[in-house]
Amino acid sequence: MIGSGRTFASVRRHRNYRLYFGGQAVSFVGSWVQQIAAAWLVLQLTHSAVAVGALALAQSLPITVLGLFVGTVIDRYEVRKVAIASESAQLLLAAAFAVLTLSDAITVWQIYVLSVFQGVAMAVGGPSRHSLVFEMVGEDDLPNAVALNSSLGTAARVIGPAVGGVVVAFAGPGVAFALNAGSFLAELVALLSIDTTKLHDRVRDHGASLVGGALDALRFVVRSARAGVAFFGVLVVSTFSFNLNVLMPLIADRTLDAGPQTFGLIAAVFGLGALCGALTSARRGTNRLRDLLLATLCYGVAELLLAPQDSLVVVCVLMALLGFFYISWAATALTALQLEAPEQLRGRAASLYFFAFLGGAPLGGLFAGWLVSVGGTELAFYVAGVVAVLTSLVGGARLMTPSAARATSSSVTAR
Repeated sequence: MIGSGRTFASVRRHRNYRLYFGGQAVSFVGSWVQQIAAAWLVLQLTHSAVAVGALALAQSLPITVLGLFVGTVIDRYEVRKVAIASESAQLLLAAAFAVLTLSDAITVWQIYVLSVFQGVAMAVGGPSRHSLVFEMVGEDDLPNAVALNSSLGTAARVIGPAVGGVVVAFAGPGVAFALNAGSFLAELVALLSIDTTKLHDRVRDHGASLVGGALDALRFVVRSARAGVAFFGVLVVSTFSFNLNVLMPLIADRTLDAGPQTFGLIAAVFGLGALCGALTSARRGTNRLRDLLLATLCYGVAELLLAPQDSLVVVCVLMALLGFFYISWAATALTALQLEAPEQLRGRAASLYFFAFLGGAPLGGLFAGWLVSVGGTELAFYVAGVVAVLTSLVGGARLMTPSAARATSSSVTAR
């Protein structure tokens, strides 16, 4: 039963994680409220879909540029303080959005500039929070905690846009920005309330430069079969097979010849499937790369089955499956990278995952859009499905090599 005590083991056992979990629950929803408000505000000011796309690029490009380097900063300093600094910066940026909008002084270029700074704060904050989870719960409960974090993100993905839409409709974007600023207070209070004496100690790497530290992290994923399969698997699948933010509205509009209500339904069904997948992973509480590879394979097969569909019912069923398997491979990959990494590379391991998951988004979105222009959503899903299936098969072959098998056996024995 998903609601059993096993599912929420990390919340029950660790006071620090309990505080963090509550703060994240509020903050995640606030971030989605702001995302909806910012996109709507840009559309109101410009009446241009291209301008809205540029907003997404402004938010994600800092992660692409900085993703490989911020982990070195996290490994050098106390990760809780890094997280507090990044969350404080995001609070101030959300407040700036609110003040400028409520005073009718906001302009498009200001939105882009603030969004770039928010992207920088996210590039630092995302990996630091992942690293902090490890310090709060330790190795044994990390798979459960990562899956629970994924469940929060997924629930916010469903709830946040709905709340944001209502707030923007009845109170305007400025109030939505103010609510997001307030939501960061919940997370800051949680971070400040953490009992640092209960955190797991970790080795800090004070000597690595930004470039040298990034190279150390890349050498780690190249030499470690398990970490390499997790990192490169997420990088490839996220870039070329997980572009649903681009494809879902196009399925509703072009494939199903429907409107925004259908788009909302498809997105909600995907979110529901992802939530079920996250809670199932949390209850399982284990970290096996075969689960990652199987989930990636099933994800690819579901995309191949989705490609030719023009039935709303079938599309919804397959979208739910995509959500379920997406969370399974994403959460398993993050846990694998952190557990495989040497202690002095834990922050960089989290940063590598963040980069792999989001760093290829600008390229992947353009690629998916180009495929749709050439052959519709059918071609885009066929290509995405083939890439995911091949990634799982290549990853399985890599783990079956003699050296990888010995390393995996040693790793399991050591634990």
